[in-house]
Amino acid sequence: MADGDGLGEAAAAAASPLAPAPGLIPPPGWRERLRAGLAGTGASLWFVAGLGLLYALRVPLRLCENLAAGTSSLISGLIFIFEWWYFHKHGTSFIEQVSISHLRPLMGGTETSISEPGSPSSNRESETSRHNLSECKVWRNPLNLFRGAEYRRYTWVTGKEPLTYYDMNLSAQDHQTFFTCDTDFLRPSDTVMQKAWRERNPPARIKAAYQALELNNDCATAYVLLAEEEATTIVDAERLFKQALKAGETIYRRSQQCQHQSPQHEAQLRRDTNVLVYIKRRLAMCARKLGRIREAVKIMRDLMKEFPPLTMLNIHENLLESLLELQAYADVQAVLAKYDDISLPKSAAICYTAALLKTRTVSDKFSPETASRRGLSTAEINAVEAIHRAVEFNPHVPKYLLEMKSLILPPEHILKRGDSEAIAYAFFHLQHWKRIEGALNLLQCTWEGTFRMIPYPLEKGHLFYPYPSCTETADRELLPTFHHVSVYPKKELPFFIHFTAGLCSSTAMIALLTHQFPEIMGVFAKAVLALWCLQPTSSVFEESTQDLKSELSLSSG
Repeated sequence: MADGDGLGEAAAAAASPLAPAPGLIPPPGWRERLRAGLAGTGASLWFVAGLGLLYALRVPLRLCENLAAGTSSLISGLIFIFEWWYFHKHGTSFIEQVSISHLRPLMGGTETSISEPGSPSSNRESETSRHNLSECKVWRNPLNLFRGAEYRRYTWVTGKEPLTYYDMNLSAQDHQTFFTCDTDFLRPSDTVMQKAWRERNPPARIKAAYQALELNNDCATAYVLLAEEEATTIVDAERLFKQALKAGETIYRRSQQCQHQSPQHEAQLRRDTNVLVYIKRRLAMCARKLGRIREAVKIMRDLMKEFPPLTMLNIHENLLESLLELQAYADVQAVLAKYDDISLPKSAAICYTAALLKTRTVSDKFSPETASRRGLSTAEINAVEAIHRAVEFNPHVPKYLLEMKSLILPPEHILKRGDSEAIAYAFFHLQHWKRIEGALNLLQCTWEGTFRMIPYPLEKGHLFYPYPSCTETADRELLPTFHHVSVYPKKELPFFIHFTAGLCSSTAMIALLTHQFPEIMGVFAKAVLALWCLQPTSSVFEESTQDLKSELSLSSG
């Protein structure tokens, strides 16, 4: 079982007392500082140890005398070390990347790839590129946490930043899309908030929100910003969202009355609708976190009935998680029947929840030994197939559910089928899998069988599109640096790299020994050649052995 550092830190952050005022971050404990220092200085210690070893061996190896003669070997070794490090960090060869990106165009390698705009090849390429873009699209996390009440508390407790700059920049773009429109200049408070959403500094955003409230006490978006970033508890956030709801409903009714007057008023109505839906959704999440689950379910159901076109917000995933907490499995199945459709986009929440419901019917009596003797029943086959379907969609989730990898706080944006989506799903749904007896046992026994059905290399999928190759790069942008990103399929060093490394290392060692001890290596080479050629008499081998012994005795003397 993997260590629970991420779960422990998240639990400590959630259970910690009232956090200090914004901007006052208490220093981490000495254990955290020591652990962080050791983690950050690991590479430096190895580098210092290597320099110390070279300094200790400078006299017997005569490094100063042979530096000029071995410059090319030294450079070759450094290039090889850099190539190995680059491959482990980025998953591709630096030399190959430079050759394809820079040298090939200079040598005319791109001429053959030019095709007419209307040709079938260009159509296929554009279709493939569109599919890759859709596969690697970053989505708003429907269960994202509150910055002030959860993310910032985690930072206060652990001293780590759970959100990356890329993730926060995407959130800033979302806020500008949802909460602003072309008519903001008509209201001074909206003009101030338009600037606030573009601010990078949290204190500046909070200050701008208070300025907007001074201009207009019914500025709903100002309350939203304060609830998200200034509130240090869920109770405070809920109080501010209730004030935002009161102001947002008033503005929404006013916009409804003027929506047909001009295109600007229609844009303003869309903005006010987005604000109202966002506020109600966050109020439902506050109720869910404070234990009022039935109230949260009612708010979500009302939202889905009142605003059915806004399915892109994935409110049904919030509803699924709340219904699972109530153990209302029949209602969960009804939601899945509506949204687990072939024409709708899939997610880890939908696929793994469907697998959990089918697993629930057989997991309490499932035993691998019994199943191997009598075979699988129809219900067990359905459960295993549902698990295989879910694992094919996102192969990173089982390691988090089985606690083979430690969890961290989920990011504000996720990449479907990526490690970020797996973290976001497991962070909220691990408790639901643990609640059902035997569910994790069945998952552990069957999830790896998925990879026997998927073609390798991944040129085509089994039930879904081929697994996209861009997930690792996007997940590294979304997830913090202290998290070890899960990669699928696992990148392994090719055989030719291992072979080249061994050949270069052995050649360099033989060259160094030959340069330092030419007489001994000459005798040794003569003996090896004698054995290799299998001469009929052993006189040459005995003579070489005697010469080698005499050389060794002279060198030791």
